Amino acid sequence: MSEFRPGQDLKDAAQRPMSFVQTVKAIAWAFFGVRRGAGYEEDVAKLNPVHVIIAGVIAAVLFVLVLVLLVQWVIGSGVAGS
Repeated sequence: MSEFRPGQDLKDAAQRPMSFVQTVKAIAWAFFGVRRGAGYEEDVAKLNPVHVIIAGVIAAVLFVLVLVLLVQWVIGSGVAGS
């Protein structure tokens, strides 16, 4: 039985081998919901949680930015007007 070490599990997880680019790809697949079960299990075992948080925040900001730009374009083009 392993001994509980506060904070050590997070340190171990932060040392996982997956690169930031691989993490971004995994986040993109998850964002669109098209990841296979085997790929998901592999990602969970290798993902660095720090990279996941950073990539998730970046993806959320980009998503909101794209929505804002789309709304501004639609309003400015007169498509939504009367």
